[in-house]
Amino acid sequence: MSPYVAPVASTETLPASADVVIIGGGIIGVAAAWHLARRGISVALCEKGVIGGEQSSRNWGYCRQQGRDPAELPLIRESMRQWETMADDLGEDVGYRRTGVHYLAADAAGMKRFEDFMPHARAHGLDTRLLSKAEAAQALPGATRAWAGGMVTPSDGRAEPALAAPAIARAAQREGAAVLTNCAVRGLERSAGRISGVVTERGTIATQTVLLAGGAWSSLFSRSLGIDLPQLTVRSSVMRTHGGPDVTQGGAWTKKFALRRRLDGGYSIAHGGLSTADITADSFRYFFDFLPILKDEWRDTRLSIGRRFLESLKQKGTWALDRPTVFEDCRVLDPRPVAATLEAAWRDLVAVLPDFAQVEIAERWAGYIDTTPDAVPVISPVSSLPGFFIATGFSGHGFGIGPGAGRLAADIATGAAPCVDPAPFALSRLSRRGRARG
Repeated sequence: MSPYVAPVASTETLPASADVVIIGGGIIGVAAAWHLARRGISVALCEKGVIGGEQSSRNWGYCRQQGRDPAELPLIRESMRQWETMADDLGEDVGYRRTGVHYLAADAAGMKRFEDFMPHARAHGLDTRLLSKAEAAQALPGATRAWAGGMVTPSDGRAEPALAAPAIARAAQREGAAVLTNCAVRGLERSAGRISGVVTERGTIATQTVLLAGGAWSSLFSRSLGIDLPQLTVRSSVMRTHGGPDVTQGGAWTKKFALRRRLDGGYSIAHGGLSTADITADSFRYFFDFLPILKDEWRDTRLSIGRRFLESLKQKGTWALDRPTVFEDCRVLDPRPVAATLEAAWRDLVAVLPDFAQVEIAERWAGYIDTTPDAVPVISPVSSLPGFFIATGFSGHGFGIGPGAGRLAADIATGAAPCVDPAPFALSRLSRRGRARG
């Protein structure tokens, strides 16, 4: 079941040309469009379905700095600066509240992971601090169990995934950006080895600069251009409640369950550890790229094989641009939530917080997280195709970091001074992968 996402009225007329064309209307793509339009750069954003319709509206809604890969910390700092002023900048509330997000450790091993993050937090000036057993107990009042301790960053917060990307897209439109929904991009036109246009189902937009922010679709689209981008998808299941006890105004993560307070007074709830990897042809194509992280995460990963595997076997690597493509066949990726994972999360939540036992679950959904072999995003030019840039692979960290990632992508695509050092996000770091074949 697709969760609610706020509507965005599509720009009616396909522009004949644009300085930059963005492929993908998730939070990264719309943030990039907003930043570009504010600088007076003409931009057209093409989304095959609806704005924020896939993972950007299906995530937990955390805006967090703590627990990230150190490479992401400068970028999340930039994003948090934007989240703090976003309601004023956009002229509408996206649900951002500075509440902190509590991480709770069940044992000493869990605390060790939090302790290992502290040197990075200090190096980047975060207000992160460790929690004692007593302080951890206060994070979830009424809990039936004790915690070994925890970690919190008071300047972290929460926002509403259903509202954020659409609000940013509407702001980009007000700044002059064309935001085209139900407008799939089929491919690119090239002249003298450089991009000259973007072919959409509604016609061609002349441009020399393209930013691919296609989330789970990025690897397939890149492969059609001869670019080998190692990316897999992980299915994450979430549910929301009608109301609930007043246990937190922000978010709380444990190994067994995670929850986030919503603007409507309910909660978004998920499993804190388990996720599902649907086996596809890419699982074999990029097996050795992902083998190291699979060895580390195998206890928390459930493998599934089904319809997506068969569909991936039929999927061609290239296609004609004058007829409908797979992007038009699937306007919105809407995977089925994994019932067993959600049931386990709910069972553990109720065992720890019994007041939830009488709370009604309003709906359940799932989304596909785009992942890279090192769980760090790609925000980078592609050296083999001048004018082509990629922003993808946010590995479950993309919502909170989205505003800053969009700004960095806009900087790189236009040759502006980057808001943070882009080197950690370079495509070239992925060894032989992520570079054009031939």
